Amino acid sequence: MELYQLRSFVAVAEARHLTRAAEKLHVSQPAVSAQIRALEDEFALALFERTPSGMELTAAGQRLLAAAEKVLAAAQMLRNSASELKGKAAGKVSVGTLSDPEFIRVGEFLGAMVERHPLLQLELQHEISGATFAKVRDGELDAGFYFGAPEHPGMNALWLRSIVYRVAAPAAWKSRVLGADWDAVAALPWIVTPPISSHYRLVRSLFDEHGVVPAQVVEADQEFVIANLVGAGVGLSLIREERALEKEAAGEVCLWRDVKLDTDLWFVYRAERSSDPVILAMLEVLADTWKLGPKADAQSVRRSVAQV
Repeated sequence: MELYQLRSFVAVAEARHLTRAAEKLHVSQPAVSAQIRALEDEFALALFERTPSGMELTAAGQRLLAAAEKVLAAAQMLRNSASELKGKAAGKVSVGTLSDPEFIRVGEFLGAMVERHPLLQLELQHEISGATFAKVRDGELDAGFYFGAPEHPGMNALWLRSIVYRVAAPAAWKSRVLGADWDAVAALPWIVTPPISSHYRLVRSLFDEHGVVPAQVVEADQEFVIANLVGAGVGLSLIREERALEKEAAGEVCLWRDVKLDTDLWFVYRAERSSDPVILAMLEVLADTWKLGPKADAQSVRRSVAQV
């Protein structure tokens, strides 16, 4: 049984005439007649009665007509779905994430990607910021979120937002740090991420600017771990301003002076993939997720990407 045979069956049932059905289907009358005979042979049932006035459905034909119409409708729905998917981004894509999911809006991003690009299979890898950049640069990840200035000629980056960091100390150290100078603060334990991290470079730039070196360093691999260690009394560190203010209000940390460091959150990918449908799909979704402007098509998203 073929779909074209079912189409002939339905057409003859509607026209009640072989010639008129053939004209509707743009085929010859003998071809339609042969297709009806083939169906009747396969079903071992008579579908029509040939009368002087035309073709009349038998009782069996009437029962099978509705089923044939459903099959043809389902086939058309399948074609429509295939047409909708034609040309859309497809395949597996790996994205490096960092920090806490809420901050980088990874839930919104992932949900929109699944809805708009059902043929894409996203794999998220949580990394330290610098590690994400290195893996994207080396082709181990397709793209990723990154803190800092993505200074590399082979990389492109979409700017997402600015970030402010504050110097936070355990609340119990308030009397020790509020009036302390840079030398005194540097003599206290500091919590930093590994050297590959953007957070580490921020801490180093802070000390280099004032010509001091921290005497004791405690290493942690993630920002939320650092914030918890500061609250637990392990040492000082840089904490994102919104999180630092929350912890200060909760009585977990105190903020040293009004020292602030600015950096940026970017979405990075290799420049050579600027026209890749997978990359363009992610950039378009990010533009909407971060409300970077009116809903962008692929080309306008590409124009909003910073060449670095």
